[in-house]
Amino acid sequence: MKKRLLNTLATLYALSMALHSIQSYAHPLDPQFTCNSNAHTFITGLINDDDITPEPTHIEANSVNAFRPERGSDLTAFGFPVHAVVGYEHNDAMFRQGGGDTLAGSLYGVVVAGPTDQVEARVREAGSDAIVREVVPLVATAIVCNEH
Repeated sequence: MKKRLLNTLATLYALSMALHSIQSYAHPLDPQFTCNSNAHTFITGLINDDDITPEPTHIEANSVNAFRPERGSDLTAFGFPVHAVVGYEHNDAMFRQGGGDTLAGSLYGVVVAGPTDQVEARVREAGSDAIVREVVPLVATAIVCNEH
């Protein structure tokens, strides 16, 4: 009986350590979505922490730059895995210009894997007023902060 109890406790301990180590590698971006920052600060912090590529992988016509998360960064937003980080700030040399009309202010955010209704529910539960938009139905959703 004692041996079984010890084995059970050892198993529970090992599981809790495994779960703790999994969680410790996730890098949640939720605090950034109080939308009190700007694109330069948001993107610079992620580059400095080696969480995203320093060069954008795509530039939209309106100059929104998309950055790829670095392998192993495990970025999350509201519990959803981040597949892209986006940002642009008007007249900021950090961001490349697209071929169309640029945005007037600052915009930053992420594209996560998850259906829009579930993502929006978690964003609102957290008290964020970030903009939530469907990117690919049932698959990808954008969470964005911009100047009001």
